[in-house]
Amino acid sequence: MSVNIISANIFEEGVSTLFICSDLTHLKGSVIGERELNYIIKKRSEDPKADFFLFDSLGRIAAVIIPSATDSLNDRKETIRRKAARVAAKLQEEQIYKVALADLSGEPQLLMALAEGLALASYSFLKYKTDKKDRPELEIAIVSDKISQAEITSLKNLLKAVFLTRDLVNEPVGYLNAEKLGELILETAQDYGFSAQVFNKKKIESLKMGGLLAVNKGSIDPPTFSVLEWKPAKTVNSKAIVLVGKGVVFDTGGINLKTPPGSLDTMKCDMSGAAAVIGTMAALAANKVPLHVLGLIPATDNRPGGNALVPGDIITMHSGATVEIINTDAEGRLILADALSFAKRYEPELVIDLATLTGNAVVAIGTHGSVAMGTASPDVQQKLSEAGDEVCERLAWFPFWKDYDDAIKSEIADMKNLGGREGGAITAGKFLAKFVDAPWVHLDIAGPAFLEKKENYRGLGGTGVGVRLLYRFLETYKS
Repeated sequence: MSVNIISANIFEEGVSTLFICSDLTHLKGSVIGERELNYIIKKRSEDPKADFFLFDSLGRIAAVIIPSATDSLNDRKETIRRKAARVAAKLQEEQIYKVALADLSGEPQLLMALAEGLALASYSFLKYKTDKKDRPELEIAIVSDKISQAEITSLKNLLKAVFLTRDLVNEPVGYLNAEKLGELILETAQDYGFSAQVFNKKKIESLKMGGLLAVNKGSIDPPTFSVLEWKPAKTVNSKAIVLVGKGVVFDTGGINLKTPPGSLDTMKCDMSGAAAVIGTMAALAANKVPLHVLGLIPATDNRPGGNALVPGDIITMHSGATVEIINTDAEGRLILADALSFAKRYEPELVIDLATLTGNAVVAIGTHGSVAMGTASPDVQQKLSEAGDEVCERLAWFPFWKDYDDAIKSEIADMKNLGGREGGAITAGKFLAKFVDAPWVHLDIAGPAFLEKKENYRGLGGTGVGVRLLYRFLETYKS
């Protein structure tokens, strides 16, 4: 479903309405009828902790949300996003495609969170449904004189970028192989106004990207390496910020085939990092954020073909370093390492990579956030965390002690591509660190990138995680 968010001065009669209020008396004189208001007051008196009221009324939906006065602003915003998901489900059930939102709490940020949650929860991926029906566009009207048209446009552009990211993650490899991903990157660049180049296999070979080429050896489809760039006329940074996204369009594990039941079912999502970089670049360009940002996307599938990479192989990376292959299912770090090494030519002031990199990250913190580590300054780490808290794409910072370096030492090469069982998410990060010399952050998004069960506004399948986080961080970035 497509979503349009508009500004409105008044409520239209008969249109479904959603209110945020801190005091029920503020509803008097609104489009909420006397009978409806009395119902809400009665329910609130029966349960003083009740904070959400949703009901049918004369062919429309009405809802009232009362955020907790004791919660932090970020917590109140997240509560409202989740309540909005319940409203979205009701709207869909009743086939209602127009809704008005109003804030009576005095906090317009909450109203934007309501619109955001409602829009995100309305997303669905129906491309391959034979019985799908064209749904009308959902129109969300924000009734407020405290929210500018520029703010609404910015939110619309960001949400469009998240939907783009979700669509990419949800596409099967039968459609979205590495070459097709490159084509879509070029199309997206043209649509949004940033530049892009897509390197073919011959060019990748000339660049000696041994990690990307090694992972691709078992595939019948060639790899690609894409360079995306957003550089407006005036920027606040003198040196580029580089975003790197893992683009494994399908991961079988290679020769070390994934074996647990169900472990292959969702592996189309192993390019979620790449999709998040594409979505972030789209959002930055659409909203003309004054930053010079580059996106690097190494892309391939990982298959157990006749010429596939095998444990015991020694490969030479783009950096010139040699790597002993211990496990072919530790492939993401190989293609990311080539991209991180390639990034050095830009002399960036900050590098951030995103990857569905390890199951260890999921085991550690589940799907509720992403694992973070790296060498960037405490200030950068703090600002990334603050951005994550604001949009509820939270970060758990793991230690990055030198002690973990020993786990990836090799007796016959410069390093090996897999440490031991313990601290697996960290040793994967330690491997990547060997290829970076700029301030750097690694985000392991394996947990929240793809959901197998529908969950509030994050939905089912690709969540688009990383786009809202990075956009919020970069929107306010200062060198």
